[in-house]
Amino acid sequence: MARFELKLPKMGESVAEATITNWLKQVGDKIEADETVLEVATDKVDSELPSEVSGILVEQLFAKDDIVQVGQTIAIIETEGISVSNEPKQEIVAPVEVAAIEKTIEVVKETLAVPTNFSDSEKFFSPLVKNIAKEEGISLAELENITGSGKEGRVTKEDILGYVAARKLDTRTNIQEPLAQQRTTNNEQPKIPVSVNGGDEIIEMDRMRKLISGYMMASIQTSAHVQSFIEVDVTNIVKWRDKVKTAFEKREGEKLTYTPIFMEAVAKALKDFPMMNIAVDGDKIIKRKNINLGMAAALPNGNLIVPVIKNADQLNLVGMAKAVNDLGNRAKLGKLKPDDTQGGTYTVTNVGTFGSVFGTPIINQPEVGILALGAIRKVPAVIETPEGDFIGIRQKMFLSHSYDHRVVDGALGGSFVKRVAEYLEAFDLDRNF
Repeated sequence: MARFELKLPKMGESVAEATITNWLKQVGDKIEADETVLEVATDKVDSELPSEVSGILVEQLFAKDDIVQVGQTIAIIETEGISVSNEPKQEIVAPVEVAAIEKTIEVVKETLAVPTNFSDSEKFFSPLVKNIAKEEGISLAELENITGSGKEGRVTKEDILGYVAARKLDTRTNIQEPLAQQRTTNNEQPKIPVSVNGGDEIIEMDRMRKLISGYMMASIQTSAHVQSFIEVDVTNIVKWRDKVKTAFEKREGEKLTYTPIFMEAVAKALKDFPMMNIAVDGDKIIKRKNINLGMAAALPNGNLIVPVIKNADQLNLVGMAKAVNDLGNRAKLGKLKPDDTQGGTYTVTNVGTFGSVFGTPIINQPEVGILALGAIRKVPAVIETPEGDFIGIRQKMFLSHSYDHRVVDGALGGSFVKRVAEYLEAFDLDRNF
């Protein structure tokens, strides 16, 4: 008998860890090659982890809700025959070398400063949370006062990163102050307890909702949100789509929605205004080379996720439609990969899908802008002609542009959304797809 180590594979660029959400196989169960053994989740996407071999599961090295690093062994599968290796030999040495380097770094850190002894706390903190706390100079008192969103109130990676982001906003606050004192310094109101009556139902947030909550609060605490709104006449777009959608689907095998048309206009406007295609890192501005458009999409459980169309400015309308449909369909089926949600530089969300005329979306960090597309409505409008003005029925919608006022002023934010509107209103009724 041989023993096969089932390891957490690389799940995408910048993804270093995942959380075990469910074991589908238990110790003693027989496993076929390519059969799913467990489900894991990164901070964006849920994934299934299959076995590369057939055999019997003899050991689970992690429990549900445990955090696993990429490359770590999760389970042992006993197979028949020759020993199976699940990695090339040259890659087996790499984790050892990395571990040795990290150990050296830790030794140097210990010689430079006296580390905080987190073991003095009665609360449980994962090694990842402790390492972040050490790197950011967070005291034990601060760490104990962070409200955890994990199981049994444990502090997660998202909780401590959100705390770090909020703390950096006020440089006047001493880094060793407890969280309760810091809230007083920032003039924040204390949390008001919620009264629960006998007939009320208490629903536990799922993992994705907790993550979304953390991202939204971190974004509000990080960026200075302002909005610009503009109304757009999209009558030509509605007429053109009605004219070609049947032929488009017959030729391309894809439905033609309004989304790729709008995304095409946004990509063009970002090329015209490259300072909207940036990110902020402390007091530095990172000007992105590629235009990668995020598009908010619905998950099977009703939550939203933002898959990314890479190099959107290089796609024609057919390519954009295929990318939009592919990401949207895989989001609905829960089949997105971690790489599908990485690397966005600007985000578009369609609030009109839910009947909203316009909205004020929250920026997807570390981007500096997000555009909300309102519902398309038939409205009476003044139409200017050489013979004079008259009232007619037009198809109109609102564009709502939220942007980070730390680095984007009103002139840039307003000019950008106006340029998107100009591209949409100048849509050619005679264009080919």
